[in-house]
Amino acid sequence: MASNLSTEKEGLLNLAATRLRHLSLERLRVANDFLAYLEEREENEATAELLNIEGFAEAFAEAQLQVEDGDLVSFNAVRRHV
Repeated sequence: MASNLSTEKEGLLNLAATRLRHLSLERLRVANDFLAYLEEREENEATAELLNIEGFAEAFAEAQLQVEDGDLVSFNAVRRHV
């Protein structure tokens, strides 16, 4: 199933690239602006999803304070103990 989605995505990307190459500069700018809008919207939706998880905002704020204080553990140190 994932392979089919990957193949479909590659096909759509190739088709979109072909279409973009045929656009005038002005319309290419419009298409690029629209793609940027879609990308931002998807990012905002993902952020909203995270913020809807109970306790996420508090845990994230705490993690940011830990980073600012240098209270960090390297990934390699954690991975060795798994």
